[in-house]
Amino acid sequence: MVNASSLVAFCIFSLLIALGHSKTLKRDVKALNEIKASLGWRVVYSWVGDDPCGDGNLPPWSGVTCSTQGDYRVVTELEVYAVSIVGPFPIAVTNLLDLTRLDLHNNKLTGPIPPQIGRLRRLQVLNLRWNKLQDIIPPEIGDLKRLTHLHLSFNNFKGEIPKELANLPELRYVYLQENRLTGRIPAELGTLKNLRHLDVGNNHLVGTIRELIRLEGCFPALRNLYLNNNYLTGGVPSQLANLTNLEILYLSYNKMSGVIPAALAFIPRLTYLYLDHNQFTGRILDVFYKHPYLKEMYIEGNGFRAGVNPIGAHKELEVSDAEFIF
Repeated sequence: MVNASSLVAFCIFSLLIALGHSKTLKRDVKALNEIKASLGWRVVYSWVGDDPCGDGNLPPWSGVTCSTQGDYRVVTELEVYAVSIVGPFPIAVTNLLDLTRLDLHNNKLTGPIPPQIGRLRRLQVLNLRWNKLQDIIPPEIGDLKRLTHLHLSFNNFKGEIPKELANLPELRYVYLQENRLTGRIPAELGTLKNLRHLDVGNNHLVGTIRELIRLEGCFPALRNLYLNNNYLTGGVPSQLANLTNLEILYLSYNKMSGVIPAALAFIPRLTYLYLDHNQFTGRILDVFYKHPYLKEMYIEGNGFRAGVNPIGAHKELEVSDAEFIF
């Protein structure tokens, strides 16, 4: 009787044999060798041989993951990060049509993301954060129908957030913070049924929250909403309480005004509420201090009136005092 460990070993051996007899798709071999030759990446010392998926006794190139499709091997993941890659985004990457993960974060890539990025129809994770990329976020990213994670933070992107991101039904995490994005946040993003995390903080965005959540049933799965350090105006609409899965609401350092509606205190899982450094007035109602989940609330740098004593109102809630008007 064959035990489990023997069966696993046999499966691994069979897979290695299959990979050893498979040829890597010429398209992928050409693309990776173009990247290797043109950019002179620091990883080339470990990119030995001509075949990125390994050749004979040579292992696959560092950061390159391959899989077998029929009689061929194809490149499915490219992860080359934190190695100080210098130069423009390598267009040859967009010829790796079977990529599911592209991770080039924490390098020194410059210039725009080429519109050819839309060719990577199987891509699920695109991570380009912490580079020096510029120009607009190409609307062709909206062609990546399988994308779940989009990391473009800490770059120099400008222009508007493309509404084409709303064409990505599987999108769950969007990180666009620390860029130079302008204009309004597209309300169309609210139609993304799986979106859990949206961070557009530290940009130059304008508009109101009311405009962002104007579509009925918007953001049904959203847990974390970061709008901080922009130029948003207007008030906090009570309809924001319809985002019943919201856990983090970060509105700090905008130009918002008006009173804070009591409806926010009825978002069932709200845990962190950042309202500081705006132009809010009125009072923070006692109901906030009795919220069962709320742990931290920042309210300083506003014009709230005195009359609420947060100390002892809810012993587990940390509150940064407002600049009260007496």
